[in-house]
Amino acid sequence: MPSPNAFAKCWIARANPLHTKPVAVEFEIPHQTLTGIFIRFLRFGFLAWGGPVAQIAMIRQELVDEEKWISPEKFNRVLSVYQVLPGPEAHELCVYFGWLAGGRPGALLAGLGFMLPGFLLMLALSWFYVRYGLGSLLFQSVFMGMQPAVAALIVRAVHRIGSHALHKDAWLWVIALLAGIAQLLKGNFLVTLLAAGVIYTLAQRKQKNLALILMAGFAVWLTFIGFSQIRTVQDVPDATGAATKTASLLTLFWSGLKSGLLTFGGAYTVIPFLRQDAVQVGGWMTDAQFLDGLALSGLLPAPLIIFSTFVGYIGGGPLGAIIITIAIFAPAFAFTTVGHDTLERLVNHRSAHAFLDGVTAGVVGLIGATALGILSATVTGLHAWIIFSMAVIALFVSKSKWIVAAVVIAAGLYGMIFL
Repeated sequence: MPSPNAFAKCWIARANPLHTKPVAVEFEIPHQTLTGIFIRFLRFGFLAWGGPVAQIAMIRQELVDEEKWISPEKFNRVLSVYQVLPGPEAHELCVYFGWLAGGRPGALLAGLGFMLPGFLLMLALSWFYVRYGLGSLLFQSVFMGMQPAVAALIVRAVHRIGSHALHKDAWLWVIALLAGIAQLLKGNFLVTLLAAGVIYTLAQRKQKNLALILMAGFAVWLTFIGFSQIRTVQDVPDATGAATKTASLLTLFWSGLKSGLLTFGGAYTVIPFLRQDAVQVGGWMTDAQFLDGLALSGLLPAPLIIFSTFVGYIGGGPLGAIIITIAIFAPAFAFTTVGHDTLERLVNHRSAHAFLDGVTAGVVGLIGATALGILSATVTGLHAWIIFSMAVIALFVSKSKWIVAAVVIAAGLYGMIFL
């Protein structure tokens, strides 16, 4: 177990421009004070707009591309491991980097710093929602202005992560494409990621015929899903009715803990679990309220899973919001703070590299398909296209660390003035 004062180092060989001797490039995780760790990841929390894709890209850009804490290859494999573990990946990456910089206390403070801004903002919005609702014209205008900007953040993040993960490998590009189609068809993400890892492992081991057979079988499975959905009547949420029950704190804690343990594949998978507890079984909120909370969370600098704070507030007030938030984030903290050594062995095991690279390509496909869904839902109308276009240009051109906050705030102001 590394001490808070330890330095973690890894080396890779890179040819120099003169093609003489290989040059060793050092990747080093610097020790920081616990206060410094908290402040650094608190800043990440304030800039964490745009959902998990944008958050992961932000963390990668500063800690991997700029400061070189670990190699890009290792980052991809760490991300792949977190993709198949329960919990929000961006938050778990913060806990992971906090551990590298300051041991278990650093991990706890990094995770707390990253989630704190979003939690406090969601708590305030939950109070506003219960007190005033979404009827405020000013609030609606700001909300509508920010949505296209958030879509632009996700598009920029998909490009950034995909350019690193696919690295001009035809197998990885095809895997990403199939995974994206699977996501659009609502295929099981565990099957998708497992198939992605196995296909690429076989391809890297020169068993390309087996890889092609498995890929063809996966395509047949997607075709079957597509034809099945043509004949399926989609379930339309009932937005009528009023919530009349109050949830107990124990109920909220169990709902949060259970959801946190079941969020395989990212925060989006927590939605059906919380909806079942809060709307269908518990009855402490309506479908309309649940969807409002989900929409609000998409505009905050926080993991999407922070909408659980809203669910808890509706069910049990401020204390209910705190209880369910603690419970749902507990597994995300525990996997790294308790199992860090096992995680490191898995990431550094060479035989697992091909599998994790394939999973990473699958994840790129999943988030690319998610971005398409968000675009189709949010970028509609002339003003939305103006906001989206200007935001994309600013995000691709500017290198400022504050560009994300600037884009979102500017979009909100545009909405306040013109919408």
